[in-house]
Amino acid sequence: MTALRQSFLDAMSRIAATVTIVTTDGPSGPFGMTVSAMSSVSADTEHPVLLVCINQNCSGAAPILANRVFGVNILRGDQAGLADVFAGRTAQAGGQGKFANGRWLRGASGAPLLDDALVSFDCRLERELTIGKHHVLFGAVDDVRLGQSRAPLIYVDRGYARAEHLAVLASTGR
Repeated sequence: MTALRQSFLDAMSRIAATVTIVTTDGPSGPFGMTVSAMSSVSADTEHPVLLVCINQNCSGAAPILANRVFGVNILRGDQAGLADVFAGRTAQAGGQGKFANGRWLRGASGAPLLDDALVSFDCRLERELTIGKHHVLFGAVDDVRLGQSRAPLIYVDRGYARAEHLAVLASTGR
């Protein structure tokens, strides 16, 4: 590992990111995984666009590429256990076994959406790029489900944290 790469990884670990479960279903079957690399790209297109980054070694990339749809489920601060299930940190059966955890709905695309997520996006795969060892997936958002306004689960310093003060600021209008 180069010194620059290690410095980059250490720096990125200090940047807080929401914890997200990305899901898919279709001809290649259901699959879900926990990711922290998700971002808005643009709201100024016919359909808003977001992106998620998935390591090529992750078994979840192939089903998304084949199914051409995915759900992006932003987790609440009290859903770290569910994040661990979809990150493969707990002993669960393959892709379908993970869905025994949580309450799941189907988006119009067929992608599983977490019923009690902070926010869920139902997306069609619009474009895919490979950069380094990662797939960068661009999703055209067809629907947004807003859950109850609560503090999100975040990932920072290589661990989970709750952003409780964010919920306080949001509720006071600051």
